[in-house]
Amino acid sequence: MHRYIVLENGKVFKGLAFGAEGDARGELVFTTGMVGYVETLTDPSYYGQIIMQTFPAIGNYGVMYEDMESDRAYCRAYVVNDYCRHPSNFRTDTDIDTFLKEQGIPGVYGVDTRAITRAIRSEGVMNAYIVSDPGAVDMSALAAYRIENAVESVTRGKEEIFEPEKAEYTVALFDYGAKQNIIRSLVKHNARVVCVPAGTSAKRIKDIAPDGIMLSNGPGDPAENKREIGVIASLFGYKPIFGICLGHQLAALAAGAKTVKLKYGHRGANQPVKQLATGRTFITSQNHGYAVDPDSVKTGKVSYLNANDFTCEGIDYPEFGAMTVQFHPEATAGPTDMRGLFDAFTEMMKGGTDASR
Repeated sequence: MHRYIVLENGKVFKGLAFGAEGDARGELVFTTGMVGYVETLTDPSYYGQIIMQTFPAIGNYGVMYEDMESDRAYCRAYVVNDYCRHPSNFRTDTDIDTFLKEQGIPGVYGVDTRAITRAIRSEGVMNAYIVSDPGAVDMSALAAYRIENAVESVTRGKEEIFEPEKAEYTVALFDYGAKQNIIRSLVKHNARVVCVPAGTSAKRIKDIAPDGIMLSNGPGDPAENKREIGVIASLFGYKPIFGICLGHQLAALAAGAKTVKLKYGHRGANQPVKQLATGRTFITSQNHGYAVDPDSVKTGKVSYLNANDFTCEGIDYPEFGAMTVQFHPEATAGPTDMRGLFDAFTEMMKGGTDASR
């Protein structure tokens, strides 16, 4: 059965249907990862978006439920050049077509993903419809689509606790759309993780009496989250803080900086990041469409820059005992260059709140 991609600029791409039935509308973004499609599909940061994989062959190692980054897929639809019908992997639970059907996510394959990627890189991220009848599309409704209330749509509804074998620290983790591997990484560092909903108050955090505070990744426009920004501002200097992705952006806004929307964002497992203190470059996994304006940073100091476009990739706040990064040091599947940041956070919790490294 044919299925069409209708872009906001009027271009139409004809493909074939897989996954769930039905139409979808969302912000079309591309990711350059060659592996990790299970993690990509289940990353809450893709809420409200249509994911397109630039790597041409997806699904060859199947879907493993154990590797999911959340309880379900949050994207609107999924676009690939081709997908594997018969995966080969001893860990496989199911194939990607079946998984998309289970998750209610419509998919499109057999389209020229390189041409669509070039369009996005040239014109910027745009909205798209996934439909069976392109003649019935309301282009004005497509142009009007916006991702709203993203964080409150993906955060958990109640507190949850994750215990290590031997707890040495307690970390309060704000769930703005937290990837599961952030929790796994903290637990591996012997942290008892108290995962709290995004709207949790500063008073409740202080009642938990954590040794450190983690600000997670998540979807949407960071500036929309006024309540969360205020809570973070009131917690600066209370305990060591470590922010990742959206958490990095929210902390910057709480410190008085500004965020901007990127033309087409950074999504993939091959983003080079330069550490300013040492001049070293690391390869990182990223998934974001907004960034902190480095010229607006007045409190704290920029610690990392993207080696491609020089956008802000990290800020240290030694006066608050906080550090934040735009990339994903916990990445799965992805590079492990920056997992040492969890060691740095552990050292901060041990005895000081100095975020400088």
